[in-house]
Amino acid sequence: MTSEDSGSATGVSSTERRQRPTIGPQVGQDTRTVQRLRLGVGIIGILLPVALPLGNWIFVQLGHRTEILPASMSGAYYTSTRNIFVGSLCALGVFLIGYRYNRRDDFWSTLAGVFAIGVALFPTAPRGATEFQSTIGALHLIFAGVLLSALAMFCLWSFRDPAISAKRTVNRSYLITGVLILLFLALSVVAGVTRWGEDWTITPLYICESLSVWAFGAAWIGAAVEIGALQRTRTVLPRRASSAQPAAG
Repeated sequence: MTSEDSGSATGVSSTERRQRPTIGPQVGQDTRTVQRLRLGVGIIGILLPVALPLGNWIFVQLGHRTEILPASMSGAYYTSTRNIFVGSLCALGVFLIGYRYNRRDDFWSTLAGVFAIGVALFPTAPRGATEFQSTIGALHLIFAGVLLSALAMFCLWSFRDPAISAKRTVNRSYLITGVLILLFLALSVVAGVTRWGEDWTITPLYICESLSVWAFGAAWIGAAVEIGALQRTRTVLPRRASSAQPAAG
């Protein structure tokens, strides 16, 4: 039997199989693991912008001398919440590198994970930086830009599925969050280069970075909820089908 005959027997031609979008896990990672990794990435994105100043405030109440609100999120490296900042980025990197939904997502998640760890290990340049510190700081900015851009690709490309009309609203939400990540990333670059509002209590740079991180955090939590709902639907439908079958005899 030829491949075309086999396709006819199942009601799906080989051409249709080639054109059908790749949906669902393709490399052996179960749905629950995918959901938990997505949730972990999202929680880090939502909590980190708040945890850094809140942690510094708590340290100040305990008698530490530290800056509560640095000029940027990366500036937390030089405050009492350095371990929170570095640890969160390393955890983010591990979650992303371990993420295996399909081959396309594997590439983007591995890229983002490696650069997340790079952001943690190559700190931003401090005030009065030496030439070496400035070089490390430049690498930090590059790594951060690649990280956020890769995370935006999940919203613009991976989480969206335009072929499913029922997902129109969800697709639009992912598209908006992806655009917001890139928009606030671009505004962060502008604020950092122009040093706009660097004497403010909360700098525009910190605000733009936080909004970009919140956008990817919300998208990944939404994707975790979505795949969980899909899994529950796939579990319930077979049970209903089996209960509807007449009893033998």
